[in-house]
Amino acid sequence: MHNQNWGPKIVAATATVFSNMANSPQFMPTAMKFHYQFNMRDFANIIENLLLTQPQTYRGNVLAMVRMWAHECHRVWRDRLLFQEDTDAYMNFMRAGMKEFPTDFKEEQIFEEPLIYTSFITMSKGHEPNLQPIADMDELKIQLEKKMEEYNDNVATMDLVLFNQAMEHIARICRITFLPGGNALLVGVGGSGKQSLSKLAAYILNHEVFRIVVTTNYTLNDLKADMQTLFTKAGVMGNPTLFLLTDSQIASEYFLVYINDILSAGYIPDLFAKDEVDGILGKVRNEAKSLGYLDTPDQLWDFFLNKIKTNLHLGLCFSPVGDTFRVRARRFPGLINETVIDWFHEWPEDALLGVAGRFLAEIEFPSEDAAAAVGQMMANVHLSIGDANKEFKLRERRFNYTTPTSFLELINFYKSLLGSKRDSVQDQINRLEQGLGIMVATTEKVSALKKELDVKMQDVEIEKEKTNILIEEVGRESNIAEGEETAAKVQEGATMVVANEAEAMKAKADKELVLAIPIMEEAKEAVNCLSNKAIVEFKNYTTPPKDAD
Repeated sequence: MHNQNWGPKIVAATATVFSNMANSPQFMPTAMKFHYQFNMRDFANIIENLLLTQPQTYRGNVLAMVRMWAHECHRVWRDRLLFQEDTDAYMNFMRAGMKEFPTDFKEEQIFEEPLIYTSFITMSKGHEPNLQPIADMDELKIQLEKKMEEYNDNVATMDLVLFNQAMEHIARICRITFLPGGNALLVGVGGSGKQSLSKLAAYILNHEVFRIVVTTNYTLNDLKADMQTLFTKAGVMGNPTLFLLTDSQIASEYFLVYINDILSAGYIPDLFAKDEVDGILGKVRNEAKSLGYLDTPDQLWDFFLNKIKTNLHLGLCFSPVGDTFRVRARRFPGLINETVIDWFHEWPEDALLGVAGRFLAEIEFPSEDAAAAVGQMMANVHLSIGDANKEFKLRERRFNYTTPTSFLELINFYKSLLGSKRDSVQDQINRLEQGLGIMVATTEKVSALKKELDVKMQDVEIEKEKTNILIEEVGRESNIAEGEETAAKVQEGATMVVANEAEAMKAKADKELVLAIPIMEEAKEAVNCLSNKAIVEFKNYTTPPKDAD
């Protein structure tokens, strides 16, 4: 890399590709390809990354050096291309640029996948950061899974499926934000993983993630206060920071004025008041002086701004749906010119299968083949909708997007539907088992009752015979009772005659009694007039007197 013979050749090859990209009518900006803007910053970005390599890594390894050059060109130019025909034209430009290299390497060797160079693999092993190629995707996956486990343990739980495309995006984001002042513009539909992958990339590089919390009352002054906090972290405290901003957080287009200033100049004019500036200069004075800066306001302020440019990185997560992104890019050119674009394209089949496999693993299937078949079906359905979207665009000249979020919703809907159906079936099974249990218990009870009934029937027959005998006896007794009843009725008639006669005699006696009672009363009165002398005298009479009644 640092061989003087190869330096001019790399510059010439890069210039060839850049000249073709910048002058080709196919790569002119249009309404759809508005971000096809190629300038010398792209050229400088490629050379800057090539100069970050360690000489001992590439000394004598010409193929690795050429592959790294191809990698850097891919990251700066190919990652922003939208259509396959543009990618094909770009690859032709790359072949033209490769003619500057006096090598006998075949094209397949130079562009052999995976063509990924990273710095964090050497960092994870305790070595000085150095852009090196990964041997294969398995090596990269092992490193990223370790980092994700650390992130889940130390920061927050994040369930990511590390399929190949996701790992490539992590490597790209790390490559962008690893450089001082490196800002990433991540473009993709909702659910494509822009924010999650950015947070993991920031953790890998030991960068702090800074985000704003936008509410309905969030104003430009609130953003200004947050930017003051952000600049203090990066410029005073010296914390490497990734400012992660989504298009949904841009409550006002005026927010982008500040963002454009950060991208273009690295600073927001008049962000701090005079007294706040003095406080900042006082905080950085000792550090600046130790690094050779003069103790003057201008020198100290330059030191502060340089620390911001070194430590502050922007990760802008925008969606290409609609005209908003295109309009913003035209109004605020720093969004395109001062960032490295990483376009998140549709998930390929292996990504869909990987995601489906991860989430379907939570479901118990009768076999692994059944789970694989369901995942394949979901991927096929999602891809078929993508094909239908293309046909819809040709017919209606309108866009319809199928996002990764739609695929995740399909999986969640399937899990929810399967769970409810399984619950319903299990409920029916439980009811059937309960019913069968009741039927078995009932059958057992019926059998016992049947046996008891047989015994009872024998007792009934015995009691029946006794009853028949009793009925006969009762019949006989009934006949006797009927005869006695007849005799009683006859006797009753005679008795009634005697009773009637007695009643008549009683009535007659009552009449005589009524007549006798006055006489008795008179006799009683007459007796009351008798005295003992009269009674004695009366006893002496042999015959009553003549006048006695």
